Amino acid sequence: MIPNQTESTELNLNTLGWKPFFQQQLTLEQWEYCPARVTAVHRNRVELLTEQGSAEIPVLPNMPEIAVGDWLLLDGERFAALLERQSLFRRKAAGPGLSEQLIAANVDTLLIVSSLNDDFNLNRIERYLALAREAEVEPILVLTKADLCDDADELTRQAQRLDPLLMVEAVNALSDEVIERLAPWCGNGKTLALMGSSGVGKSTLVNTLMGQETLATGGIREDDSKGRHTTTGRSLHRMGQGGWLLDTPGMRELQLTECEQGVSEVFSEITQLAEQCRFADCQHDNEPGCAVQAALASGELDPRRLASYRKLLREQAHNSETLAQRRARDKDLGKMYRSVQNHRRSQKGNR
Repeated sequence: MIPNQTESTELNLNTLGWKPFFQQQLTLEQWEYCPARVTAVHRNRVELLTEQGSAEIPVLPNMPEIAVGDWLLLDGERFAALLERQSLFRRKAAGPGLSEQLIAANVDTLLIVSSLNDDFNLNRIERYLALAREAEVEPILVLTKADLCDDADELTRQAQRLDPLLMVEAVNALSDEVIERLAPWCGNGKTLALMGSSGVGKSTLVNTLMGQETLATGGIREDDSKGRHTTTGRSLHRMGQGGWLLDTPGMRELQLTECEQGVSEVFSEITQLAEQCRFADCQHDNEPGCAVQAALASGELDPRRLASYRKLLREQAHNSETLAQRRARDKDLGKMYRSVQNHRRSQKGNR
């Protein structure tokens, strides 16, 4: 589809989030191509924004997997290249399969959204923090529904103890005050992603930051204090401050993969203690000279933190291994298919 020439002329590469990181990747021949930012990915088409306005291209079998936030190069109306990503969020796809799912690309800041009601869960927040650290993206924890919580200050302190340097904002997502408090990360050309479980108020937060009813919202279920899931797809939205907001559907299952470094950074106090253990391969159970167990005994280390750390490490190791095995198997199958095809071609040629 040819770009819509009637759209706002305010769009340029800088306002779209273009950076020197992407510019430096261009070869001489690619300078003639048109850079385009991915705003939505559908089963059979990709929606884009260029300096000329909106456009879309079909999804073809030979194209690489594309995520919202990606930068593509267009040769006329055709896909030409996918530029290397500055950051990438991914997870093991939900369900029993072994596929990996791309969540978002080229994000500057991750807003981790959690509600201050019965859904508040430190273990889940640690998962999102590990995802952000692995992607090398700055996380900000936004605690919504502060106006509906009697012990908002205590829950906020619990969240802050996860990382003293973590930016934590307890807000009423309906209040315009949110815009002021998050303004430093919403400026021209910056890209924010919102992630969180279903019903924590992400759609309400999007609408407040956008200054309009961009997404439908759902109410609170009285039986479990959870909201109704309203966002069904990932999409990139332009904010009034000039930045871009990427909303994602609520994630009932966030399975980590290839995220060992991110987990280690989130639980840095445990990894630092582990370096003081007598044995390099200490499992932190009953081994003599275990600094982790000593910290538990003295009350220096929270048992919940250790249990969460172990669980996330086991999970990401298992998922990473199974995904690597699948890639290796697919590669071997591909080689076998090509070998059979080449053999058949040679047989036909000899007839």
